[in-house]
Parts: sequence; C-alpha cells; structure tokens
Amino acid sequence: MRGALAVAVVLLAAACGKAAAPAPVPTPAPGPSSPEVVVADPAEGRLFVADVTRKVVLAFDTASHEATVLPITGLTPTGLAVAPDGSALFVTGTAEGGRIVRLDLADLTTTTIETGTPHPTAPVVSPMGDALWVCHRFSNAIENYHPITLESRKRVPVGREPVAAVNFHGSVFVGQHLPAGAGDGDYAAAVLHMVELGQFEPSAPCPLPNGSTSLRGLCKPPGAPIVIAAHILARYQVPTSQIERGWINTNALTIVDLGPSDRTKTVLLDDVNRGAANPWGVAVCPDGRTLVVAHSGTHELSLIDLPGLLAKLETTGDDVSEDLTFLGDLRRRVRLKGVGPRGIAIADGAVWVAEYFSGSLGRVSLTDGSVTSFPLVDKPVPETGIRRGERLFHDADLCFQQWQSCASCHPDARADALNWDLLNDGFGNPKSTKSMLLAHATPPAMITGIRPDAEHAVRAGIRHIQFAVRPEEDAKAIDAYLSSLTPVRGPAGDPAAIARGEKVYAKARCDKCHPAPLFTDM
Repeated sequence: MRGALAVAVVLLAAACGKAAAPAPVPTPAPGPSSPEVVVADPAEGRLFVADVTRKVVLAFDTASHEATVLPITGLTPTGLAVAPDGSALFVTGTAEGGRIVRLDLADLTTTTIETGTPHPTAPVVSPMGDALWVCHRFSNAIENYHPITLESRKRVPVGREPVAAVNFHGSVFVGQHLPAGAGDGDYAAAVLHMVELGQFEPSAPCPLPNGSTSLRGLCKPPGAPIVIAAHILARYQVPTSQIERGWINTNALTIVDLGPSDRTKTVLLDDVNRGAANPWGVAVCPDGRTLVVAHSGTHELSLIDLPGLLAKLETTGDDVSEDLTFLGDLRRRVRLKGVGPRGIAIADGAVWVAEYFSGSLGRVSLTDGSVTSFPLVDKPVPETGIRRGERLFHDADLCFQQWQSCASCHPDARADALNWDLLNDGFGNPKSTKSMLLAHATPPAMITGIRPDAEHAVRAGIRHIQFAVRPEEDAKAIDAYLSSLTPVRGPAGDPAAIARGEKVYAKARCDKCHPAPLFTDM
C-alpha cells in the first residue's frame, strides 16, 4: 500500500560497540508528518527521510513508494548522511541533549553517542569513508568523529551557527546560518569556512555578500572546484517602505570558485515581479548539468542549467547580485504538489524533495518533467490551528509577489541577526529583529515597545512587511503557533559558574526588574 508504514524489530548496539540488546519497536510520535531531510542510498533504490514531528527516520522505496520506520529511537532527527559504500546511515538529532546514531544497514544494529551539545546537525561522511563530520549549531563548531565507533577526534570552532556542510577534496566546507559581526555595523553576512581533514583548523573565512542570512544548503558539483550556497540576501540597510523588486529580501545563490579564478559570485533566484522565497536544499545532478534549489516559501523547485550559468558568470565581470533577470532562460521554476519543500535528494532520474507541511515526498522527473507527491502516512492528521499558523508563518504565498514569509526575517521563529529600519516608529532608527519566543507572553511588542502586544505586531507585519490583506483567521492561527513556542535546552554550562551567577543575580537584586519565570517586568 502506498505510504504504508512497516516497523522493524532490530537489535540496538551499545555505544561502546559491545553486545547488542533487543531494541523497542519504534513508534512514531503522534501528530502530523513533517519530513525535513532526505538523502539517497547510493545502491539500494531507496531514500532515507527525517520526519521531525513524528521523531522517526524512514526508509522510502522509490519503486513501491512504501515507507518503513527504521530502528532509531529517542531523538528528533536533524540530519542524515549515508556512508559512501552504503554500509551505514548516520543520524544526528536532539533529545535531552544531542545525539549521533550510526545504523548498520546490513544487520540494522545501532551505535549511539551523546554529543554534549544541544543541536548536532548536517552530518557529512568523507569520500573515503574514514571520517564523519557533524555541525554543532548552537556551539558554533564542527566535530570530527570516527565513522565506526563515533569516538570524537577533534572539535573545530567555525563561527556562528554552522548548519550545512559539504565535502571538498579532502576538506569539508561549513556554512553559517546567521550573519557574523555586529547587527548595527556596515557589514553583516553569513560566512563559509573550510576545514582540512588532517589539520583540523579552519581556513580564513569566506564571507558571503552583505546581508546574507538564513543559509540552509550547500553543495559541490562533481568535477568543478566550486561550492554553492543557498541563502537569503537581505537589503537591511534601506527602510522597509516597499517590497517590489526585492526591496526588503531577495533570495540567492552564491558560487565560491576555489580554482584559479578564486572568485565569489552571487546570483538572484527571484524574477523581476515574483520572489522565490526562502531557498533551502540545494543539489546538483550526478552529470553536473542541472542545479536544483528548493524554495520552501513558494513551494517550488528551481532547475538551473549549471554549465550555462557558470559560462555566463565567466563572461560577466560585473556584480550581478542586483540583477533580477540574470538567470533568464537558464532556469525553470516548477511548482510542487506538496507544501513547504526543504531537503532534496537526486535519485533514479528524479529530484525528491521533503515536503514538510504536507507530510509527503515530492518527485520531479528529470526526463519528462512530471510532478508527483507521495504521502508518508496513510491517514494524514487533521491540521490544528497551531500547525496552520506554523504553515502560514513560513508561506510566502501570503506576501505580495511572494518575496518573503514571516520566517524570512524570523528563521525558525528566531532572529535573522540583522538590524532593520521598520516604519512603525518612523525613519532612521534601525533595530534588531526579535525572536518570537515568548513574544505573546511579554507585551509590549517590538524593540521600542511601539505595539501594545504581539497580536497587534502580527497583524501589522502582514500589512506593512508582507504588504498584504489577509483574513483575521490567518493572524489568529499565527498567534496560536507563536504562543506555542517553548524554550529548548541550550549548551551545557559550567555548573559551578551557573551557581555563582545565580547568587550574584539574587544579591544584586536583578530580579527586581527581571523576575522569574519570564525574567521581565513587561
């Protein structure tokens, strides 16, 4: 049956690799299916899928379209990687802390370690299979592990929130999610780092163009000395007085050439009168001819003629990061049947995409262009108000000309680390984007408190940032989603230092203005 779930009973190996013990049958958590990451098994005609809200990892057969729950329990998956020889699947995830799981694909036994960090993600296995790299997003580092025992070899600092990584000729390239540097400075942008396998030291940073934020995907085309990053290119240094032609946010690819030319070029994914909001996954077909980008905000894929793009860039000496016509006939936009595309994989002559909000895998044929979608559950869970609000928060279809969604400035409902000159309190006073966590519980809203509460701010954002008029039900759903957000555990600190800090906090009467539990007197 299409989408039917089979559950395997397997053996769970101890982290030290000693005798395995029977594992409990993995049971998906209740709620909707939310696939976020998808990777291809190089030899078996199947995909591996990280289903975030159900907290399971699935094997999806590309011929029968059946999904099987794999024996990986006790974590919310954040990243997947397959060993080059197809022998193992590596899974990063969050639980009480961070975890890495190695699943042996021959006997379905697992090895698990605790990382000591709250959000490991973006695992990458070296081409020779002799190293596993894992990004530690909120610890600002990437770590090298033994691919069999998962023993840590070296942790390397790589700047603010590394969330994407890709192999590059014996090294690994790492992409930051948020800009480095001060938000009120003249230059703020996400950065790429290269870490060499033998030296365990990051290279000099490779900054992306000013305003680059919300980097989600990296890829390396076969046979070319380049790395390609997908990100938002924010125009944060101008007042948010209009939205046409990407006045507030554009969506971009940056191509870093590590060959003789040693150049960095950025091209826009948008069209003149239509945005391509929130690029996420990015990949290149094995023949190197087609570059694929998932647009999570507009529910599309971009299929780009990569040789044509590189040739055009080679003959163009000017900066084209403002040119909304540059891709022209080099790119085809494909509307998907599902909603919220994120991670992508290329297998069996097709692009497969994790459709987060519809709980499905999308398929776009690279031969005939056909578009299909396969649900990962037989009976989808009815959409709640909170889930609808989350979907709307990420949906650029709400926005005039689809330039951006709420998540463009609040990725993961947090902050984009940029300062914006919003017009709710006049021109010329930029302020940092706020996290939405606890915003509804801590009025007033906005940095200057210009809105009486977050409910007013949500409705003002729809009118003045998305330049749209929407039903009140949409705003109420977004309120419900933002009100449901809860804090997650941060990086572990020194217990003795925490205890000393608590004593100082109490002695200095900090709690007079910042009382628990929300640490604000409003």
